[in-house]
Amino acid sequence: MEVIGDLPRELFLEILLRLPVESLMRCKCVCKYWYALISNPKFIELHLKYNCNNNVCVLLKRCLLTCLGERENMLSLVCSSGFSFINLDVDLSLYKKEPCLQLLGHCDGIICLSNYRDDIVLCNPATRESMVLPESCLPCYSSISNLIPQTSALGFGYDARTHHCKVVRIVSYWEERSGSGLPHHSRVEVYSLATGSWKELNVKVPAHVWYSPCFETYFNGAFHWYAIDDNRNEVILSFHMGNEEFQVIPMPSALSLYDYAMCRSLFVWNGRIALVIYPRKAIEKSFQIYVMKEYGVRESWTKILTIGPLTKVEMPLAFWKNDEILMEGSDGLVVSYNLKTQELKDLPIYGVPKSFATLVYINSLVSVKGGNRMLDGDNRDFDW
Repeated sequence: MEVIGDLPRELFLEILLRLPVESLMRCKCVCKYWYALISNPKFIELHLKYNCNNNVCVLLKRCLLTCLGERENMLSLVCSSGFSFINLDVDLSLYKKEPCLQLLGHCDGIICLSNYRDDIVLCNPATRESMVLPESCLPCYSSISNLIPQTSALGFGYDARTHHCKVVRIVSYWEERSGSGLPHHSRVEVYSLATGSWKELNVKVPAHVWYSPCFETYFNGAFHWYAIDDNRNEVILSFHMGNEEFQVIPMPSALSLYDYAMCRSLFVWNGRIALVIYPRKAIEKSFQIYVMKEYGVRESWTKILTIGPLTKVEMPLAFWKNDEILMEGSDGLVVSYNLKTQELKDLPIYGVPKSFATLVYINSLVSVKGGNRMLDGDNRDFDW
């Protein structure tokens, strides 16, 4: 059977791999043969690998004001070509007007959304497929009286051993009138796309997750949060998706004393963890960038550079194309700072101030419902 006239099969495959997801979704409607080919898990993986190498974007969450003055969440893609952006037609009915909507991570084209109170949603913005995760396996009450459970941390990432994505949830139990500022204890559960269910882990959480803007990051097979240990030291708490164990990573020694006036944000830059330190409030802000050259080793933290002082810039959002940083302006405008030229460029992207969140994102055909078998290497030999 010829694929398209006399076009060789290999060339036809290369053409399909270069098509965006939206075009491939339309191609599936051409005939049963094309539908089977594009739905094949091997093709889905090859298409994902191609986009990983050629079409990395930034997924941007922001709030816009309606004509009635209400806030509505919007997802947009910022592309590398000329900083163009596209608003995504994604069903956010569950969280459309949620002021505390969080982007929890990205895994093979799937994103995780939550407001830390209600449902957790997995969504593929490219295919517009979404799924609400089943209810937690942890009880909504504590066996110890006067303890109040609260979700303190959520994370989303890829397990390289099972080749599936996982969601990790930390529930902390707080005493009603405790002045310690730390929870009584915490419990942990993990949801796997491989099993489609939650399971509780018998592990101790070695530090307590606290909020810090633009800090939660997936890297090196683990999800990372800003945290405080039992000695009230600032640390990075990580959870490895493969072995399902926690690790405490120390902050740079220069940051041994917590300063509320300074913010910490965590990113991935040039294949390494990067920590950005900057003032919480200031007319002019300078941004100090530390890089961990050897993962998990405190002594390997190295201060690389300082950006600024800059005016009308609130916070960093994402490292972009290795030499660009997307940042939120104080007026709700997104700007891009070039590390080489030190040029600050306004982008035509607006939103309600302090409503921005970003993820480095890759379009894919991967289903949120699992069943996506990964390949070893770049094997393109599969049944047509």
